[in-house]
Amino acid sequence: MARGLRIGLLGGSFSPPHEGHLHISEAALKRLPLDYVWWLVSPQNPLKATRDTAPLDTRLAWARRLVHARRVIVGDVERALGTSFTVDTLAALTRRFPELRFVWLMGSDNLANFHLWRRWPEIAAKMPIAVVMRPGSPLAPLHAKALQRFARARKKTIRGFLRSAPPAIVVVGGRRNPLSSTALRAQRGASLGTDEAPVIE
Repeated sequence: MARGLRIGLLGGSFSPPHEGHLHISEAALKRLPLDYVWWLVSPQNPLKATRDTAPLDTRLAWARRLVHARRVIVGDVERALGTSFTVDTLAALTRRFPELRFVWLMGSDNLANFHLWRRWPEIAAKMPIAVVMRPGSPLAPLHAKALQRFARARKKTIRGFLRSAPPAIVVVGGRRNPLSSTALRAQRGASLGTDEAPVIE
């Protein structure tokens, strides 16, 4: 928790966690660069059905087995803080850790519905956002309502992004990983009542 550490925050259900989540994290660690990435495993994503989400402790166990010894820290921050929405979680984190520099991370596939999140403009105004490109969403940075709203906040370079106060948004390109939790649940019929993670080849 040294002063000035740059921490990437990747939120989600992680039901199940997979190599796509790791790709976003590792791309951000390398390109931005970050000191650590925190996975904020949500008790329940307000935009997802409960039936699609494994128990929180199961998802935490899955995620911790997946990350191994990388600079990725898995936690139940929202359960600890008692928050349900990202905007409230980020406000609580910035109050609790004013000495840290946070960056919100998301895949480009999530950018399309970012405008549906509660008080999403406040998220962009509170914290820099790095969007890591994912397969199937190559035009998301062009058509997403969030980037249309904050077009002037988009930075062309990583250097410009890191030097800017929010709102600041950068799109991180490079190799793309096709895995998604939705696809894994559909293809492999993930068992949501056990602590065994679906097999990820």
